[in-house]
Amino acid sequence: MKKILVTAYAVNPYKGSEDGTGWNMICQIARYQKVIAITRENNEEDIKRYCEENDFEGKENLQFLYFDWPWYLRFWKRKNKGALLYFYLWQMTIVRFIKKQKIDYDIVHNLNFHSDWTPTFLWRLKKPMVWGPVGHHHKYPANYISTFYGKKALLLDRLKWNTKLFFWNMDPFLRIAKNKATYIIGINSSVKKVLQIPAGKMIQMPAVGARIPALASTLKKEKFEILSVGRFVPLKGFDLTIKAFSKFYHQLPNRQQEKVQLTLVGKGPFAGALKELIVKEKLEAAVEVIDWIAQKELMEIYKRASVFCFPSHEGAGMVVPEALAFGLPVLCLDNYGPGEFINETCGRKVFYGKYEETVTELAFQLQQLFVDPSLLQELSKGAIQHYQQYFTWEKKGECFHQLYELIGSSKEKEENEKDILYSPV
Repeated sequence: MKKILVTAYAVNPYKGSEDGTGWNMICQIARYQKVIAITRENNEEDIKRYCEENDFEGKENLQFLYFDWPWYLRFWKRKNKGALLYFYLWQMTIVRFIKKQKIDYDIVHNLNFHSDWTPTFLWRLKKPMVWGPVGHHHKYPANYISTFYGKKALLLDRLKWNTKLFFWNMDPFLRIAKNKATYIIGINSSVKKVLQIPAGKMIQMPAVGARIPALASTLKKEKFEILSVGRFVPLKGFDLTIKAFSKFYHQLPNRQQEKVQLTLVGKGPFAGALKELIVKEKLEAAVEVIDWIAQKELMEIYKRASVFCFPSHEGAGMVVPEALAFGLPVLCLDNYGPGEFINETCGRKVFYGKYEETVTELAFQLQQLFVDPSLLQELSKGAIQHYQQYFTWEKKGECFHQLYELIGSSKEKEENEKDILYSPV
């Protein structure tokens, strides 16, 4: 059993998204290895409380340490404001903290909260290093932003993109991290292209996963309910969901319109604009918008839904594994994010074309699933199988274990001749 030193900026057993991912991955590593995990001090209270109140596999192998800058040096950080800058600085200075602890370990693993334009500095510890999962949001067509969200949203998106370009091309620490890493875990195939990772260093593994108490039945539901969950921001493509549903809904006879519903769960800066779009498309009777709710309540909505529509432009998608686990076929865009998470056994991918062409194709796929119950049931069964094969946290724990065992072994040179692939498609 090896000792793994893990740094994870975001870790919380009571939260979802990046915090929940950090917690679940650390627990999975601890199933097989001794783990010393270092995270931020603001996570300490919840981590200690959870460990005191719950037993879980690997708990005896897990030790946490906490590191932050003094409050008087980070007064400028306000929740999400300044988070990326502080994360960069946190990673840069954590090495000194680690050295002071005089910890004994075999492998270092920089685990979470980073995209492919923020480097790790753990290579300074001169140990075998794993970096990732590293994420990448690809650049999506301008017309998918400006058509609904306007020129200001497009300008902000392109400003963020140019910031990333600066780091990809100018940050020397990013190049050093890439070269010094023993292995890099990328959440999709675009990470290798953007970072230009040499052959043999790349492991493709989606960072997203789910743990569902009980899998849903694939039996026919009372209504054909289309579900979409996420933040109301341009990246998530809720405008495409609403417009595609509108095209699908308005071509149905009145008696069939009563059998379909669109449910949106989320909140964000464009909530008002999306609600106005619902009114404009005359969908008030068929669309329900729900604010963020407790996870238990959300699970009940998953159970009653029939299809998960998620035309997001992102490189990940935490909600996709949840949908698959409940037997929901996933309808998404053919991209480096959800498009690489699903295949023909569990959903349908729609091409990037002109904006209205994509809307029309999404609507067509909804119609196909509505009029063909046997296809819907087949994809529903496939969704559960796909989840079990690729998106349980336990599967990721097995992947980490195999990777750690490979480092330093006689098989490492053989494996370095090719990329290790843990990918749904």
